[in-house]
Amino acid sequence: MIELAENRYGKSRVRLMKVTQSPRGNELREWTVQVLLTGDFDAAHYAGDNSRVLPTDTMKNTIYSVARRSTAISMEDYAKELIDFLLGRNPQVSSVSVSIEAANWKRLTVDGGGHPTSFMRGSGEMQTTTVVGGPEGGFTISSGLKNLVVIKTADSAFEGYIVDDLTTLKPTGDRLFCTAIAAEWRYSVDTLAFDAMRAALREAMLKTFANHKSKSVQQTLYEMGSSALERVAEVDQIDIVMPNKHCLLVDLAPFGQDNPNQIFVPTDEPSGHIEARVRRIP
Repeated sequence: MIELAENRYGKSRVRLMKVTQSPRGNELREWTVQVLLTGDFDAAHYAGDNSRVLPTDTMKNTIYSVARRSTAISMEDYAKELIDFLLGRNPQVSSVSVSIEAANWKRLTVDGGGHPTSFMRGSGEMQTTTVVGGPEGGFTISSGLKNLVVIKTADSAFEGYIVDDLTTLKPTGDRLFCTAIAAEWRYSVDTLAFDAMRAALREAMLKTFANHKSKSVQQTLYEMGSSALERVAEVDQIDIVMPNKHCLLVDLAPFGQDNPNQIFVPTDEPSGHIEARVRRIP
C-alpha cells in the first residue's frame, strides 16, 4: 500500500525591499522571504482537487501586502504578522513556516555623519530567521546569521593532533585563522526585542573570537557559543558552523627570502568543516 506522507508547499525567494520614511532619516531593509504551508492538501495530491490550495502567487502578493501595513522592525515580528494573516484566512492550514534572510545595508557616511537617505551594501553577511506558527497560537522562533567572514592574525595555534603515515600538516603555534561563521539559535520565548537580542549574541561571539587564544577551531567555537548563551538568557541553544578557510604560508626560500608568518595565499577549497551545538543544561 502506498500513501501520502508529510507534505507542504509555498513560495520561495520572494525579494522584498522596504523603505520606512522618517523626518530623522529613512530606514532600509532588504529581505528574501519563503513561506511554506502545512495542512489538509491530500485531495490535491490524490485527485488533483485544488479547492483547498492557496496559489503560491497569492502568497507572494500576501508577503508584499502584509509588509505594507506592518509596523514590525524585526524580521521575527514581521514573520509572526504574516503567519497570523495566513492562518486567519486559511482554515485548512495547520501550520505556517516563514523563513527570512536579510541583506546587510549600511547608512552612507557623508562629511563625517550618516546620510539620512543613502545607503551602501555591506559585507556578504546575511541575517536569518525561521518562524513557525499554528492556529493554536504561539510561535517557534529560530534566528541566526551566515557568511560572517572573520580572521585572526595572531593567537591561533594547532598542535598535538594525531600524526600517522598520511599526515603532512606541520604543527604550528602561530597561524592565520579565517572562517565564515554560520550560527542559528533558538529563542525560549516568542516576544522579545529581537534586533537587540541578535546584536547582543553577535557581539558576544565576535568579542570571544577576537580575544580567545585559540588552540583549535573547535575550542574557539565552543567558547563563542558559551559566551552567546551567557549573554542572552532567552536563548537555550546555539548551533555554530565554522569552516576553516585555510591561508597557506608561502615558501619564499627559493627566492632567498624568509617568511616569518607574513605572506600567505588564501584558499577556498578544500576547507575544514567544524560544527557543534552548544546548549544549556536543564
